[in-house]
Amino acid sequence: MAIHNVDILIIGAGPSGLYGAYYAGFRGMSVALMDSLEEPGGQITAMYPEKSIFDVGGFAEIKGKDLIENLLLQSKPSKPIFLMNQTATSLTKNPDKSITVTSETDIVHTKAIIITGGIGRFTPRPLPAADGWGGKGLVHFVPKMSEHAGKDVVIVGGGDSAFDWANELHPIAKSVTLIHRRDKFRAHQATIDQVTALGVPLITEAEVTKVSGNSHIEKIEYTNKKTNEVTELTCQTLVAALGFTANIGPLAEWGLNLETRKIVVDSGMHTNVERIFAAGDISTYPGKVALISVGFGEAATAVNNAVVAINPEAHLFPGHSSGSVE
Repeated sequence: MAIHNVDILIIGAGPSGLYGAYYAGFRGMSVALMDSLEEPGGQITAMYPEKSIFDVGGFAEIKGKDLIENLLLQSKPSKPIFLMNQTATSLTKNPDKSITVTSETDIVHTKAIIITGGIGRFTPRPLPAADGWGGKGLVHFVPKMSEHAGKDVVIVGGGDSAFDWANELHPIAKSVTLIHRRDKFRAHQATIDQVTALGVPLITEAEVTKVSGNSHIEKIEYTNKKTNEVTELTCQTLVAALGFTANIGPLAEWGLNLETRKIVVDSGMHTNVERIFAAGDISTYPGKVALISVGFGEAATAVNNAVVAINPEAHLFPGHSSGSVE
């Protein structure tokens, strides 16, 4: 097994983790990132690379893949070690307060850990009526919009992803229809209004009850839950945007204080375990707002507090990056 010695190990190579890697370098720390996915970028790279993101400071709009490219470029001077397609399994606290983390193929000796994700592989929630149509027109995520150009697309779901994909696919697809089992949506109202203004049919209180075709989906049927009326739609792409489940995995055995699969932290991003911090979507505290931009600030806070944990004589706040660091 390969052995690595770093000041900070970041578990999770999504946006918060990548920003944390940059900031660790800014603080003069050596850093490694470990993630169970094959590429950096977390959920964005795996599921939403072409999705437009509007809530990152300094960008009126930026595609997910471009944001990740910029974060990788920003972190490059820190020379992070990327340990991809690996899951942090065992943790050992050493007498000198250092920590040893083992994955499937590597051993990392580190002085502090920042958990920013790395919660395992995502398992999409199934659409029962479409069982067996995977790879034949049924998709759960839309990483490349161009693959669905000129097609009749039916999206099942009522969350942000369903509406984001409806908005992105509308200009290139032959048609886009959204079906949701309730008459209320979980998506942001501004996105709902945008999709409604495009004229995308929003069919509520209905469920897809049949999928048909030969070697590929050709049609779907949906049933109105109130009237039991059945309607048929032409469809070549069926997007089951029903969310996903993810397991926090071996991290659950590390003695961390958890709250509904989130890691509880204080204002300094400390967990209840010494020298282990958490930031980004995996962390929780009263008043938490789960935004990418919030994750960036949490990652910087975690790094600064990790530096002080490693060296109590260090300054918590080193100054701004545009000025000199004392």
